Amino acid sequence: MGKPNGFLQYRRKADTVRPIRKRIQDHQEIHVPLKEEDRRQQAARCMNCGVPYCQSAITLERMTTGCPLYNLIPEWNDAIYRGIDAHGLKRLLRMNPFPEFTGRVCPALCEKACINGIDGEPVTIQNNEFYLIEYGYANGLMEPQIPAVRSGKKVAVVGSGPSGLAAADRLNKRGHSVTVFERDREIGGLLMFGIPNMKLDKSIVLRRKKLMEEEGVEFKTDTAIGTDLSLEELKQEYDAVILACGAKKARIPDLEGIETTEGILQAVTFLRMFLDGSTVAEGKDVVILGGGDTGNDCLASCIRQKASSVTQIEMMPKPPEERQPNNPWPQWPKVLKTDYGQLEAIEYYGKDPRLFAKTITALHSEDGVLKEVEIADVTFENGSLQVSEQRETIPCSLLIIAAGFTGCETELPSSVGIALTPRNTIETKQGSYATNVEGIFTAGDMHRGQSLVVWAIREGMQCAKEADRWLMGYTNLL
Repeated sequence: MGKPNGFLQYRRKADTVRPIRKRIQDHQEIHVPLKEEDRRQQAARCMNCGVPYCQSAITLERMTTGCPLYNLIPEWNDAIYRGIDAHGLKRLLRMNPFPEFTGRVCPALCEKACINGIDGEPVTIQNNEFYLIEYGYANGLMEPQIPAVRSGKKVAVVGSGPSGLAAADRLNKRGHSVTVFERDREIGGLLMFGIPNMKLDKSIVLRRKKLMEEEGVEFKTDTAIGTDLSLEELKQEYDAVILACGAKKARIPDLEGIETTEGILQAVTFLRMFLDGSTVAEGKDVVILGGGDTGNDCLASCIRQKASSVTQIEMMPKPPEERQPNNPWPQWPKVLKTDYGQLEAIEYYGKDPRLFAKTITALHSEDGVLKEVEIADVTFENGSLQVSEQRETIPCSLLIIAAGFTGCETELPSSVGIALTPRNTIETKQGSYATNVEGIFTAGDMHRGQSLVVWAIREGMQCAKEADRWLMGYTNLL
């Protein structure tokens, strides 16, 4: 513990953000790191608890707090405070292969479990993590770690999102020859095509790709397994195959005309168009169905495209602004979160764009083109959704559906007889990543269902460990 009274001496001070009116004029990352002195003070706030909940993912009331990667958080916070950043970086990378991703897009489960959070001021763990990895890149510490000996085993990883990259990284450093297949034009999955640059600039993904290539990982983009090359052929050519294709089957609302009405886009499609430079939302009255992180990213993207208005429909009731007695620390705080896109909307449009406890009940169009949506209040009674009979209409010339996903695309695993669950994820035994087809493993959203980047990384690492044990008869991977 670097400074025993640091948590008493210093108040929480997170990274600053660029002024809203300036940042909505471009697509650059919105956060501005603190000065070095401030960063060390923030690291000094870490209490080095006897039981550091921050680094141990625990599930309470069906929600998880604490880091799924078991990051050695008190250790590298102490290193930052003492000014030994290179050592801190080593301890960070010991458990987290991609802190440049989690330091930007993770909802910071670690901070929700920080004991300083009891009074609402947890340690700025995510910002500290971001500081260390960027320090490493800026000072030439992120050098290729090339295995001294190769095992002679070949592994194919299908999918290059965070889980596929994590599995590839671990198996390559173990000494296996790893090839990552990606059907898209570039690697990254949702890191590349589903998260806007304001949160994660794409140069960050490409920077990591370059490092992994220097370490020996081969990437084959524009290669669709199941079309350009069958999974059976892949299985014959490689000693092990890992499927990490994500959960890309979008949830489609049961609304008449949803498939045929012009002016409706899935959130990932919309975000990809935005990343490609499209301004499809310009001058439109936009309605976003979904109040989660993806919906918020769509909201921020609409503002930068100068949409006439944006309304975000959230089915759940508005959460309280402060913790309630029945939601004590260290449970996940069930409180209102006003994210960067919503803050921008409040500034730009003059009001909070969110409508809570509502859903869309009908689409109104003219000549097949969307004009309005009909909405109604909803309540949950005994776990059942109840929709009010009263309706109202709001203008809508672009509807963006950010309602989540219903599992993986099933054609590829089904082609070789891989078993699926009723949730359209790949079936494995509890705690295992091996499919029912010998030599084929799975990880990430394809295995777990739609989840967070940090969980995808964890899945990829654990899948790599199991695949390595299967290949070698033992494993020394974490």
